[in-house]
Amino acid sequence: MSPPASALPRWQVLLLAPLGGALVTLSLAPFHLWPLAVVGCAIYAYLLASCTPGQAFRRGWLFGFGLFGSGASWVYVSIHVYGNAGVTLAAFLTLIFCAGLGLLHALQAWLYTRIVRPLPGGMLLGFAAFWVFGEWLRSWLLTGFPWLYLGYAHVDTWLAGWAPITGVYGLSFAVAFTASCVFLTWRSPQPATVLSYGGLLATLWGGGLMLKPIEWVAPASEKPLSVAIYQPNIPQEQKWDRRRYQSILAQYERAVRPMFDKDLVLWPESAIPRVADRAGDFLDPIARRASLSDTVLITGIPTRDSQNRYFNSIIALGQGKGQYDKQRLVPFGEYVPLEDQLRGLIDFFDLPMSDFSRGDRKQGPLEAGNHRVAPLICYEIVYPELVARSAQRAELLITISNDSWFGASIGPLQHLQMARMRALENGRYLLRGTNNGVSAIIDHRGKITARTEQFVESTLVGDAQVMLGNTPFTSFGSKPLLIALGLLLGSMGLMYRTLWRDDYNGD
Repeated sequence: MSPPASALPRWQVLLLAPLGGALVTLSLAPFHLWPLAVVGCAIYAYLLASCTPGQAFRRGWLFGFGLFGSGASWVYVSIHVYGNAGVTLAAFLTLIFCAGLGLLHALQAWLYTRIVRPLPGGMLLGFAAFWVFGEWLRSWLLTGFPWLYLGYAHVDTWLAGWAPITGVYGLSFAVAFTASCVFLTWRSPQPATVLSYGGLLATLWGGGLMLKPIEWVAPASEKPLSVAIYQPNIPQEQKWDRRRYQSILAQYERAVRPMFDKDLVLWPESAIPRVADRAGDFLDPIARRASLSDTVLITGIPTRDSQNRYFNSIIALGQGKGQYDKQRLVPFGEYVPLEDQLRGLIDFFDLPMSDFSRGDRKQGPLEAGNHRVAPLICYEIVYPELVARSAQRAELLITISNDSWFGASIGPLQHLQMARMRALENGRYLLRGTNNGVSAIIDHRGKITARTEQFVESTLVGDAQVMLGNTPFTSFGSKPLLIALGLLLGSMGLMYRTLWRDDYNGD
């Protein structure tokens, strides 16, 4: 028998809880040590197994701080390097950011111990179900921060077979459930326990393996699109310098000349650092050349409307048509909350192009010749539901980004991993164009078929197949899974109140 978690010395809790969170980070890109998330969550399940709700709140915060402090501390680069905040201030703001996110885990742990843990199966199914609801809450609360989900580590494992059905939340459930089984087996390692939990895990992981070969979608044509993705690698501090504008245009003009034999050319987010209606002298000749060569050029560029509102946009030129305005804006990077109070306090609250307006929710796909393309800008690719809605009306996914804000940190590689999951969930090829990497062509199974290195000017050339049909996740999103988990918790609660309340001991 293991010692009860409630009796652990404080120093052990202070060590184990943040360690568990940090192990989840190591399971994700760029480390890819996916078994460590199971270990980290098993530690977390142990720490919450017999503690009071007050203890759970503190332990949940420590776990969350370990997770976000290790996995999201790349925000320091944006604050210090590009926001011109001093080391001390940047470190303090990063600490506040990670500590604030840790409070979500603290609340989740408190609710789990008070409501879910006492239920029959609470430590097994309830732990995993409540974990998923915690991730879902983080996807929309205060504009959302859907980062560092357990499921992202499994875009290449057997569990990936579940992704086109359940999406990333289903994979997160599988990981948390696996951790619960590991903890409960360690706590009570009798042969019957080992066989029972082992059988459940064999079914779960084996089911994913059997689902992996299924083709949920089909190619729209025998011939794929030939594509070129240009990665300019323009330093962030030069991008919005007006003195550099003409040299940036010259760089793009030089790079695009050999690309007009391709079906589709992709440039990154805000490739042209000027509002579209003032960049016609550069874009119009290129659009005409693209049209004459049957090429679609898709680029990111700021735009404004008749009310003088600015948008972070992506437009299609040449044989393409349409404009998309970004819906999910990044706080402080693209808009400033409490703007009247924060503007001017420090440079971080006055970053270039941080006064964008939100795009309309009901925007259609871009047209690329005879094909429909779902455009997503930077941070939007991490929202599963947004991408699924866009994929319903398109045969190809495109995401553009400027990950220069995060330097050589782990942030851009985490971002790439999440883009791979979106391709897998929706059965769509995904083209990812970035300013300084990683640009990539990702197939409908989430595999990278071609990619660039970071911090190198590159032209990535390859093929992308347009796909027909929808995966179950594209059609229904995460709602079926969330409803099923809600019903599961509800039935556990009903069983507790009617059958188990007097004699159930929480095992």
